[in-house]
Parts: sequence; structure tokens; C-alpha cells
Amino acid sequence: MTRTRWTAPAGAWIITPAVAGERFAKARSCGATVTLVDLEDSVAPHDKDLARERAADFFATADPAGPLPGVRMNALTTRAGLRDLVALADYRPPLVLVPMVESARDIEVAAAALDANGYAPQIWALIETPRAIETAPSILASPRLTGVLFGAADYAAITGAGRTWQALLHARSVLANAAAAAGIAAVDSPYFDLTDTDGLRREAEQARALGYTGKTAVHPRQVPTITEAFRPTDAELAQARAIVAAHGQTGASITSVHGQMVGAPFYAAAQALTERADHQQSI
Repeated sequence: MTRTRWTAPAGAWIITPAVAGERFAKARSCGATVTLVDLEDSVAPHDKDLARERAADFFATADPAGPLPGVRMNALTTRAGLRDLVALADYRPPLVLVPMVESARDIEVAAAALDANGYAPQIWALIETPRAIETAPSILASPRLTGVLFGAADYAAITGAGRTWQALLHARSVLANAAAAAGIAAVDSPYFDLTDTDGLRREAEQARALGYTGKTAVHPRQVPTITEAFRPTDAELAQARAIVAAHGQTGASITSVHGQMVGAPFYAAAQALTERADHQQSI
């Protein structure tokens, strides 16, 4: 089943605190595909009401030609999260990220509270607990789910794992596989060392190799590196187009392209790559 995997927002996502209105303009202009305003971890409990007010301003002033605006709400199991749903139903953000999702029921609750005549936001699940990784296939089967984000920091804290690539490879792999099986997009966790551009590039490339379609940035300076890592190179795109063309001309299950034997799996991957590239160029 293919739902939104290749048409969902890909590349770099950036998240900025809802209370930091002075950062909104920079977040919107840094080149990210999605700009998330945050009501959760970056907002102190006593500032939650202020954050909701600032988030309303963020969406009211969003540029239709700019990056897709979204919001990370608080967990549905908290009072803050319930208040967020009431506020979000009023100012109708195009994308809602639900944190600490552990069942498809969480997605159903969010959709039931938000969906209205003429409004049905993209709903993304933030998968960041061991229980969510264990039940990922059932969560990702929710028909109202557009995609998932991996939350490395909380997952590592709960499990006691390090935040290294190797330590979190199992969780990332499980989530990437479940997303592919459900036909939805998966976006990787942020890289938290703002000074290590090489490490960011390496981790973004590794995430893309696993099947992730994008990665979250915690600072605008990370956006160009992430964008580059998830953009197919000219050589990759040329090879993919050659494979698609060869398949169309011969109709064979196995053929040769530039000296490489290619079959149905190669064609499927090449077609997916070209479809994603064409979609990204059209937006």
C-alpha cells in the first residue's frame, strides 16, 4: 500500500520554540521544507499558554509560498496536550506532530478532535519510546497518519542507550521498515551537536540509506547539510532515469544499464527516486 511516502514533506525539517517569536523569520527563511513551532519540550510549563498564543500568530503570518508550517503539540496524556488540541482546532495548522505516540488510538484521538469540514491536517507521529518501537506496525497502520519522526533523545533516555548511530540503529531500522510497509514517510531525529557538520552529514546520509526521507534540524545552520544529504546526486538521478527508460523500452524483467544487470527491484527503486525528485522540483 502506497499512501504518501514519496509526496510527504521530505528533506530538512526545523523546529523552533513557540515562545521565541523572534526566531520565526529565520526558521522560515533557512531553506527547510517544514517549519515546526514547538509547544512541547522547548517550552517551560509556566509558558504553555503563551506558547499557544504565539503559535497562533505563527500560523496567521505564515507565507503560503514558504515552507509548510506545522506544530509539535504536547503529549495527549497531559493536560497541556488536551489544551493544545482545543487551540489547534481554532487556528488549524496544516501539519500536527503528536509526541509520545504509543498506539494507533493516539492518532485517532487527534484526528477526531481536529478534523472538521474543510480541514484535515497532516498528522505525524513522534515515535520515541521502546513500546512504540515494539508496536510500530500497528501504529503506522492508522489511515490518518501521514508519516513518522524518530525521537532519538527520549528513546535513548528511556532505554539507557547512547545517542550514537550504532546504539540506535535497531530502533531506526525497525521504524524505517514499518514506515515502508505502511507506505508512509519517516523523518529522522535531530543531530544535537551544532558544531559537528561532518557528523551531521554522515548521520543524515546513513538515515537516507536506511530509507528515511528527511531529518529534523535544531538550528538553521544545519538545514543546508541535511538538504544536500537527502537530495539525489546528479549521477544517482541520471542512473535512475536510465533504468526507468530501459525498463520502458524493453519491458524485460532483467536488462543491462551502463554495464549493470538490473531487475524488478532496481526498477522499483529507480522509479521511486525519480518520482521523489520530480515531486520535490514541483513544490
